[in-house]
Amino acid sequence: MAVGDARGDDARWRLGAGAAVLLVLGAVAGGVAQRMVADAQPAVVVATPVATASVAEVVVDVQGAVAQPGVYRLPAGSRVLDAIARAGGTVAEAAPGALNLARPVVDGEQVLVPTEAEQAEAATASPEEGGLVSLNRADQAAFEALPRVGPALALAIIAHRDEHGPFTDIAQLDDVPGIGPALLASLTPLVTL
Repeated sequence: MAVGDARGDDARWRLGAGAAVLLVLGAVAGGVAQRMVADAQPAVVVATPVATASVAEVVVDVQGAVAQPGVYRLPAGSRVLDAIARAGGTVAEAAPGALNLARPVVDGEQVLVPTEAEQAEAATASPEEGGLVSLNRADQAAFEALPRVGPALALAIIAHRDEHGPFTDIAQLDDVPGIGPALLASLTPLVTL
């Protein structure tokens, strides 16, 4: 064999081996690049339908000066006005202005619609005259007639009533900011629901 032929075979073998190495490296690089592209694709989120929950209800006892007093089921989020309408509306002698008609009703509460006469009596009765002050119907002046209750505390009682609904227990006065156990004890015999 000639020296030139040996060099040629050696060069061809190196060229073939180099090409093979390049092919393997290219395949590896292509696989890595393909994997990176696949990972960069945004994930597809498939939304599954959620069963809609039935509309919640509240049960309200509507009494007083309404056409059809009784217990009614109303959709959650209903207002005092809705409860009165469900009870057939007010009667002629009703004083619906004594209530906050826009206040949401609470499950299990009683909406008591007073008459004009009951509203006037509750507003004018004072503890000194032997009348009890209604926590659910009295105005600011009636609350201020109570001992140790000034304008700010009277407004706090009314705000609590408007925000949380009618008082269902006299002890709930303790939840009003500014009324503690001692004041609650002195007010308890002077107020009613």
